[in-house]
Amino acid sequence: MNKLLIWCFAVFMNCTSTPSQSQKSGDMQTKAEILVSESQGGTGQAGFTIIKNEQDLRKAFQGNSTIIVEAGQEPAINYPQLPKSKKVILYNLGSFRSGDHRITEIKNTYVKENILYVEVPQYVSGGMEIQVLSNPWMIFTVPSDYQFNSVELKYSK
Repeated sequence: MNKLLIWCFAVFMNCTSTPSQSQKSGDMQTKAEILVSESQGGTGQAGFTIIKNEQDLRKAFQGNSTIIVEAGQEPAINYPQLPKSKKVILYNLGSFRSGDHRITEIKNTYVKENILYVEVPQYVSGGMEIQVLSNPWMIFTVPSDYQFNSVELKYSK
């Protein structure tokens, strides 16, 4: 009888320690996500704008992206979906003289003293590079309950 009781207890503990799918999806709601990241087309000054609706999103694309159109064809722009439960932010990184400074991953985000800190991987230069002026920009999401007045990138290893 004791063996049966211990076995039932072990099965019960095993079932409760497995995370459910709803917990995983809830975690995805709190993570930051990059919607678009480009190495050209941003402004010369670093700064951010909160995108509130689809019109702002389209304006951000028209002002920040370079579109190549073939003769006789309409431009095909694939706009990302604007998430309803998150804040969407357009962030211009500023001007750089060489290298690819496009952000491809966000490790973590948090707010401290009304500043949104966005942790991204540290930029690693490949050594001698061609001197090209670039103005990278990105559009990313953060949880809707974040309250902040400025955005800072934090480079981490």
